[in-house]
Amino acid sequence: MRVRGSCPKCRTDRLLPGLDTVGNSICRDCAGITRDFFCDRCGFEGLLLGGRLCERCTLVDTLARLLDDGTGHVARPLQPLVTTLLKMDRPKSRLIWLRNPNVVRLLRGLATGTIPLTHDELHQETPWRTVAHLRDLMMDSGVLPPVDRQLMLYQRWLTERLAGIEDSEHRQLLRHFVTWHQMRRLRAKAEKAPLGRSQTNHTKQEVTQAGAFLAWLASRGRAVGQCQQADIDAWHTESLATRRPSQSFLRWCMKTGRMPRLTLPPAVITQDPEPLHQHRRLAMLRRVLNDDSLPLRARVAAALVLLYAQPVSRIVRLTIDDVTDDETTVTVQLGDPPSPLPEPVADLMRAYIQSRQHLPYASSRSSQWLFPGRQPGQPMNPVSLQVHLREIGVPPQRGRTSAIRQLVLQAPAPVIAKALGYHNKTTTRLVTEAGGTWSRYAPGDH
Repeated sequence: MRVRGSCPKCRTDRLLPGLDTVGNSICRDCAGITRDFFCDRCGFEGLLLGGRLCERCTLVDTLARLLDDGTGHVARPLQPLVTTLLKMDRPKSRLIWLRNPNVVRLLRGLATGTIPLTHDELHQETPWRTVAHLRDLMMDSGVLPPVDRQLMLYQRWLTERLAGIEDSEHRQLLRHFVTWHQMRRLRAKAEKAPLGRSQTNHTKQEVTQAGAFLAWLASRGRAVGQCQQADIDAWHTESLATRRPSQSFLRWCMKTGRMPRLTLPPAVITQDPEPLHQHRRLAMLRRVLNDDSLPLRARVAAALVLLYAQPVSRIVRLTIDDVTDDETTVTVQLGDPPSPLPEPVADLMRAYIQSRQHLPYASSRSSQWLFPGRQPGQPMNPVSLQVHLREIGVPPQRGRTSAIRQLVLQAPAPVIAKALGYHNKTTTRLVTEAGGTWSRYAPGDH
């Protein structure tokens, strides 16, 4: 009942519920099936559910019932959500999702107003995975303003974490730390690029270890304002690696006058990885352009890293509008002016943009992100893209560093900075490190 295509007997493109003598799928007329499978409402031929309605018409009725605001109509603020759900492929999966009692409760609450339609209120609902998926759908449809998904999940985790702290003074101190230090930092980062899971995981460790430090200090008979250098030394001596994330909280306490100025153990400085030599970078670029067995999305991203020294965090923020194709030249808006792609890379970009029409998720196909993520309305997670690049043998950081060091030797640093979105000071420093000189550039040459 889900097989569709051209009937090998009558050449009609339709549902193929029957089988011929050799096992080929054929239409119901050629198979001699007397029962018809046409929806009584829309006429679509397919699997029929209750009332002889197809899955999509059944989905329409289910959504209308769940999102009724009490007037017999879908609540006006939630109408865009209905449109988004109906546009998605596989209505069966939506119907299965709508059988979930928690989904039913949330939708009914939003439709009737018992659950206010805001991020803050949804953030209090459970279970968090169901709420997170529903919020993604509502952000994608425009019902809710967009919020970074990892930031949203972190806020949910934080609510549960703080609720588990029995000491009210400790709980209040941690809430101040999160509000005035962590959340300001996370929101600033989220405005520039989607947060990665590793970033919020580290933030969670900071809160966890900060709470552990307060409990540990209380067991020694001291409040945070009475902390001494011996306490700091003893805390880190027991397990330095585990307890290092608490230093962010300790520094904040010292800076805000909540505890005396004390000395923290220094951070361990690691050496930068061995730089990627130019011949190796070019060999990687050659493979990316010629090896059709590699995933197309990873090839395009790798080309932007190896050719134009773009960081992964910036690549995932590119939109379809940043790519211009006038049938002669393909340019990408990395800075000002847009950067033209050489012909092999241009063909790769054209093929990738065309392939986006065949992505498995309808929301991804309609997304304006050049590299859409699996979550509706969200770009691809930078960490996921880094993994894809490493899988095809391209180290993102070393490849980018190698490319930018070569580029600043081929053109004036200010030109490279403006065109590729770098800061002047960064490109000037790289010229010096690479042994370049400004003497070969005539005044005004750039």
